[in-house]
Amino acid sequence: MNTASRILLAALVAASLGACTKPKKTDTAEPTRTDTTATTTTDGARTTGAYTKDDLERDPCLRQRVVYFDFDRADIKSEAQATLACHGKYLKDQPSARMTLEGHADERGTREYNLGLGERRGNAASGALQANGGSAGQINVVSYGEERPTCSGHDESCWGKNRRVEIVYTAK
Repeated sequence: MNTASRILLAALVAASLGACTKPKKTDTAEPTRTDTTATTTTDGARTTGAYTKDDLERDPCLRQRVVYFDFDRADIKSEAQATLACHGKYLKDQPSARMTLEGHADERGTREYNLGLGERRGNAASGALQANGGSAGQINVVSYGEERPTCSGHDESCWGKNRRVEIVYTAK
């Protein structure tokens, strides 16, 4: 074999071996960034990120500040769980925030019974807020019983509106 054939054969072997190797992966993509913005679910509950003071007026979940109750009951309804979870997370994210939970009842029952029922409702809401990150020092519970109705009618539709706890922020 002459020298030209040997060089040609060596070049072919080198080229064929080079074609079998995997190309080096070069990372030209931008580095990934962590997204610190919050996302909300369809029911308004926030899933990531921290609440800011401005979110009290912007976030639809935090703008909901009334929790309704069934007749003669102080347990939290399932539809109110997401609202209280949002407010609990807000209290956790904003340690300087303070709120008052105002418990109310409808006109049925004695004044004393309705004051006690309003307080039990406020305490139930307070427990749900604390379970979702709020602290007891951020929450004050008062009961107005039947003294501050939102509806003055004497039927079930009005009574249902009066059986409530109102969330009032005293410090944001």
